[in-house]
Amino acid sequence: MANNHRRGRGPMGGGMHGGMNPAEKAKDFKGTMKKLFHYLGSYKIGLAAVLIFAAASTIFTIVGPKILGNATTEIFNGVMSKFSGGSGINFGAIGQILIFLICIYILSAVLSFIQGLIMSTITQKVGYKMRDEISKKIHRLPMNFFDKRQTGDVLSVITNDVDTFTTGLNQCSTQLITSVTTIIGILIMMFSMDVILTLIALITLPISFFIISKVIKKSQKHFTNQQNYLGEVNGQIEETFSGSIVVQAFNHEEDNIKEFENSNSKLYSSAWKSQFLSGLMMPIMQFIGNLSYVVIAVLGGYFAISGRITVGNIQSFIQYVRQFTQPIQQIAQISNMMQSMAAAAERVFIFLEEEEEQQTAENHAEIYENGSHRKVTPDDIIGNVTFKNVCFGYNPDKIIIKNFSSQVKQGQKIAIVGPTGAGKTTIVKLLMRFYDLNSGSIYIDNYNVTDFDRSELREVFGMVLQDTWLFNGTIMENIRYGNLNASDEEVIKAAKAAHVHSFVQTLPDGYNMVLNEEASNVSQGQKQLLTIARTILADPKILILDEATSSVDTRTEIQIQKAMDNLMQGRTSFIIAHRLSTIKNADLILVMKDGDIVEQGTHDELIAKGGFYANLYNSQFEAA
Repeated sequence: MANNHRRGRGPMGGGMHGGMNPAEKAKDFKGTMKKLFHYLGSYKIGLAAVLIFAAASTIFTIVGPKILGNATTEIFNGVMSKFSGGSGINFGAIGQILIFLICIYILSAVLSFIQGLIMSTITQKVGYKMRDEISKKIHRLPMNFFDKRQTGDVLSVITNDVDTFTTGLNQCSTQLITSVTTIIGILIMMFSMDVILTLIALITLPISFFIISKVIKKSQKHFTNQQNYLGEVNGQIEETFSGSIVVQAFNHEEDNIKEFENSNSKLYSSAWKSQFLSGLMMPIMQFIGNLSYVVIAVLGGYFAISGRITVGNIQSFIQYVRQFTQPIQQIAQISNMMQSMAAAAERVFIFLEEEEEQQTAENHAEIYENGSHRKVTPDDIIGNVTFKNVCFGYNPDKIIIKNFSSQVKQGQKIAIVGPTGAGKTTIVKLLMRFYDLNSGSIYIDNYNVTDFDRSELREVFGMVLQDTWLFNGTIMENIRYGNLNASDEEVIKAAKAAHVHSFVQTLPDGYNMVLNEEASNVSQGQKQLLTIARTILADPKILILDEATSSVDTRTEIQIQKAMDNLMQGRTSFIIAHRLSTIKNADLILVMKDGDIVEQGTHDELIAKGGFYANLYNSQFEAA
């Protein structure tokens, strides 16, 4: 994972700095946006409502300064009338204008609230739908998909990418509508007041954009360096933290500190430059904007004296000029956010479009019963297994299981032994159809495994692995995971058969004790016994035991071995073991080397043969 951080942006690398940080870009922006519009098709009525309400709310807000200008003109005319001996200020007319203005602003706020509520609901529904589809997709993906990807990459899709997409969708959609409406509305209002003043205000925009583009071009490379160095610093911190014992054991503290200080200084330099340059943009825009205000104020005063424009309109015009730059800045930020949103959506769509493994069988296995054929169910399985000319390779160009054939009878204990990389675990993965064969076939009770739905096939098997998996929940819930319909009495019976009951009774809350996220509040051996209890409760026809005792002490191993003996009674069992002393009583031992079965027989037969197995066993015995 540390390497991931160094290559990526790091945990803190996704934020925007002043809205000007260069966004991560989608490889196919147009294609992704097309898919996105199609994906949002079921929400088109809600999105149309958001468009209408957001635009209406913005229009009412734009009208506000014009109405306020009318009030200012009324006051100015009243004051001038008073000096001329007239009636003075018409407070009634001013009061009506202000009441109307308040109503306009209230209506704008209500419409804005409604569109915000609708948009938030839509984005959360889209996020829920995406996560739900990703969760279901994970269970339909072939194992080779996960072989080629790191766990963090898959988790990032369902967490970071979906969150980035929904957040961007919520902000971009409403801000884009309001910003475009504001720009168009303000331009209409400004041109309706005075064309010359409007053109003067617009002349400053190209100047601002030219200067800002130069600043962005210089700051962009520094922002990119900042993200890279941030990922490097985070990676070093994670490596040092997770491997602190190793670092101290080899006395590499000083080297680590020097390496960190070097990366940290680079991060400081790039971050300082990027933040300084991005911080220049707002003062530059304000300075150019203030110059235009001066020109507009002077020229507007002259126009007011000449009667070309009213005093209130000058006030309104200046307000519009101040408001005009804000939506332009928002659109610049939105373009960045849309790039990030599109990149996140692209990764989600790529994940959802990954090729799935076929879950259902094309031709279901059938059994003839009571004069008719019916579908074979897991309850019909006895437990005979036949491997016939099995060939397989994770990469089609590199076959690791070559022409493997064997026949296993119901209730037999089959041990699979051999050096690391010989193909032992691959055999059982093929048996459960985690991978499909390159050629050959596997039969269970004379039924080809491809004639079962994958879920039904896996109901036949129970697995106890070297790496135990327990979830955050009570001991009772963890055992019941093997059969969710089991009663408490059935769970306790399975626990007794697995030699779990005695140690559970010594725990503070017994079966209701909650295992933490890492299940570190019980020992490794106890975790293994709990997984055996879970498998006993599942009551499978065929067992797979993969190095189930390799990570425990001898005393615990004996206890686990007793539990496994109870588990294996009457069941076909495949035992993968490195400790050859644990499989002496196996009915058949398959000795694998380089993907081939080089020997098979009982322990005594293979020892007497004096071949590869005998050499393996003797080398372990001598080492012991």
